[in-house]
Amino acid sequence: MQSHRQRSRVSLGIFAVVISAVALPAQAQDEGAAELAKKLSNPVASLISVPFQYNYDTYRGTNDGATVHLLNMQPVVPFSLNEEWNLITRTIVPLLARQGFAFDALNESGLGDIVATQYFSPKSPTAGWIWGVGPAELLPTASDEFLGGKKWGLGPTAVALTQTGPWTAGLLASHIWSVGGDDARADISLTSLQPFVSYLTGTHTTFAVLTETTYDWKQEQWSVPVIVLVGQMLKIGPQIFQLAVGGKYWAEAPQDGPGKWGLRVQLTLVFPK
Repeated sequence: MQSHRQRSRVSLGIFAVVISAVALPAQAQDEGAAELAKKLSNPVASLISVPFQYNYDTYRGTNDGATVHLLNMQPVVPFSLNEEWNLITRTIVPLLARQGFAFDALNESGLGDIVATQYFSPKSPTAGWIWGVGPAELLPTASDEFLGGKKWGLGPTAVALTQTGPWTAGLLASHIWSVGGDDARADISLTSLQPFVSYLTGTHTTFAVLTETTYDWKQEQWSVPVIVLVGQMLKIGPQIFQLAVGGKYWAEAPQDGPGKWGLRVQLTLVFPK
């Protein structure tokens, strides 16, 4: 198990070095690169982007030694509704690989439940604030019963942020209740709070601190990962992208949940209009 973790870390390190070595000579230094980097810090920016977010976590308690590899594909597609409003769609498609769990049925790989959100957002800030509101849906798309809840879910979501100079700060929040699905599975009532702050340098490097806090009202359980990321805007040929690497500290988690430390690597493809 230890050698497997070491190989995973070495492979990620080699991947990051190779990408940087190839892309840095072609770093996106055009006038719009800073604006693109700033838009990536805004969840409701009018910008098509496709983040591929890899997370690595080890578990504790009765699951001591277990590992989870999670790849979230998160396409963001904006639509112009009229001269004043945009509709921003964000979809999270999770792919999981679980290993080493005490309950063998949990050691599965495949597609998890998809979460889709849509934000109605003004094209111009309101009193200096950028915001959006809309619905969030949970879709029972998991390829295995232990990779998802087998429940349909629905609820509200909202985001508000401000951008001043190189700084971005805001909060994304949502709540999902189960509204249908397998009656034999537990109902869902889950609140998500994601405060975030980031700083953009003159070389288009973004330093970000955020949490992806959730509260499970059925289990009365908090999960609070604190994430620190460093991202760089790069360009290979015509393709602009951001590569971000960071660490994750679990300030609060279930007793048999993730351990103290985790890893995140994110590659975001950008498609400016």
